[in-house]
Amino acid sequence: MQTTNSATAKYEGLGKEGKGHVSTASGALAAQPYGFQTRFEDAPGTNPEELIAAAHASCFTMALSFKLAEAGHADGTVTTSAEVTLEKQDGGFTVTKSALSTKGKVPGLERAKFEELAADAKANCPISKLLDAEITLETKFEG
Repeated sequence: MQTTNSATAKYEGLGKEGKGHVSTASGALAAQPYGFQTRFEDAPGTNPEELIAAAHASCFTMALSFKLAEAGHADGTVTTSAEVTLEKQDGGFTVTKSALSTKGKVPGLERAKFEELAADAKANCPISKLLDAEITLETKFEG
């Protein structure tokens, strides 16, 4: 099984003064503002690291939910937050960390088993694997 999802981003103006909008094909995000101010100055809107955090938290939570179901559990709740850290390094910026924090409430499950399944979900959710993923780039330029 293979699925492909997409999003678009448009940035008008350049550098700090530019303003962008990001949208997802599903419509979950529609022309959400982003730019220097939303990334570094707490202006309303989103930023790439926040979107990565949302993707990682949701992917991991779903992966853990499936691991719990595979282990024979039919009921429960999993809540996860992710904090993605962006640091200035070597003249540029690098995402250096994604810290997941999860809580689970699953009747009949012991803590050790929950921790084991959570570690497996962390290692195997697609967003956790993203840093090892193949990255391709196609460019089009209009001068």
